[in-house]
Amino acid sequence: MIIYRDVEELPGSISGAVVTVGNFDGVHLGHREIFRRVRRAARESGGVSVVVTFFPHPLKVLAPDRDFRLITTYAEKERLIGESGIEYLVIIPFSREFAAVSAERFVREILSGRLAMRRLIIGYDYAFGRNREGDVRLLRRLGEELGFGVEMLEQIGDGETGFSSSAIRERITLGDVRGVAQLLGRHFSVGGVVVHGFHRGRGIGFPTANVRVEEEILPLPGVYAVKVEGDGWVLDGACNVGDNPTFHGSKVTVEAHIVDFDGDLYGRRLRVHFIDRIRDEREFPDVHALTEAIRRDVERCREVLRGCALATCHDE
Repeated sequence: MIIYRDVEELPGSISGAVVTVGNFDGVHLGHREIFRRVRRAARESGGVSVVVTFFPHPLKVLAPDRDFRLITTYAEKERLIGESGIEYLVIIPFSREFAAVSAERFVREILSGRLAMRRLIIGYDYAFGRNREGDVRLLRRLGEELGFGVEMLEQIGDGETGFSSSAIRERITLGDVRGVAQLLGRHFSVGGVVVHGFHRGRGIGFPTANVRVEEEILPLPGVYAVKVEGDGWVLDGACNVGDNPTFHGSKVTVEAHIVDFDGDLYGRRLRVHFIDRIRDEREFPDVHALTEAIRRDVERCREVLRGCALATCHDE
């Protein structure tokens, strides 16, 4: 996949572009169906498949005081879009100035002008541009004038809302990581660099990797069965998300105990894939009670993860 990080980088025009536009946070099954349709339409018309997205996420610019967290980091989103078979990814720098651009101008100058768009495929009830004025009616009117087709997909998925990033974000905050996996088509995960903590886990026989998560939304505090992915390896683990109430902590952390592993991971980047929720986070009366609880948690995680391959265990 070829990535352009600004419209100005585009080489004149991309011939016969079949385009979709969106934030695509999470790259869930609904997004992947859109990408599949884009690829198919490009193949049938002899054109190329193009995804147009934005950096940073518009809410980071328009609502900076809101602690908005991503389902996937920008780098992870790029990787997932590439794995979907898209040929070109165009990333438009998002700013308040860009937010003021009308949908019509965006279509005329960028989608039609710079991309020579032949067809636009959008998700159910999608709209973009200033005040979300770029709805399907406007797009079809411009398509007739500028010579491109418009296809809006029917709602994808089960239930009243289908697949949506907001629905996935809500499930994550409720700790429903199994339900989230059914919407993403993979396990929800967070990533970051392993940093030094208080080393309490090692002191009680359960060393943990303290993963500093910077961009992604965190699941509801509690203990989870996880797969921990490093550089070329994936191992079973038990992960606590929370503020360690037994030790009166005040900061939410992600601490993963990797089963049957005792190597040095400081400074390395890990990705923690959440397979199932084991229990709520609890405050224990003393360290002995906490240690016994962790021992039970690890055994329970072993049971949950036994025979569970990272790519398939959400289908069980």
